[in-house]
Amino acid sequence: MKKQLIQINRAPVLTLWAAIVAERLGYDRSTALTLGKAVAGLNAQVKGQRLGIFGKPKDRPLKVTRKGEGREKPPVVLLMGRAIPVVRSPEGERAVIKDEVIDPKSVEKYLSQKFGEDLSDVQDTMSALAKAYKPDKLASDAYALYEKFRPVIPEGEKGWGAKGDLNLNLLKSLVK
Repeated sequence: MKKQLIQINRAPVLTLWAAIVAERLGYDRSTALTLGKAVAGLNAQVKGQRLGIFGKPKDRPLKVTRKGEGREKPPVVLLMGRAIPVVRSPEGERAVIKDEVIDPKSVEKYLSQKFGEDLSDVQDTMSALAKAYKPDKLASDAYALYEKFRPVIPEGEKGWGAKGDLNLNLLKSLVK
């Protein structure tokens, strides 16, 4: 019998959900994985700043080119309320965090380690939820959906990195 409650912290849950949402919105699997990891990383950064765990980011000076222009900002993908810088690589678009291109294979490994044998069940359930929405509606509702099913953890610093229950029955109940 499949487990209905999975003990896990929020970061891998958000990573997987954001990747599935990105795929539903038309990104290939590898790009979607990097976007999912970036969404989770940006959320963690914001929460860490709010809790005082991380300091506020400092503005980086613009590098001046020979033409006197400032450093060009990379294109961004908007996903789940986050603007994610992306680059085009020979393998396709990849999300970038702190000037580092995210490797989709490392995201797959991360998800496999965090979810273990439950990964395929969670992935299938999340995919069914994403498919229950038209892409434009999913794009606007994806984060609110995540807030409904994410693991419940203690408030404040006590919740930082804490595990909670991901309820697959709750996830299934959100499918229209």
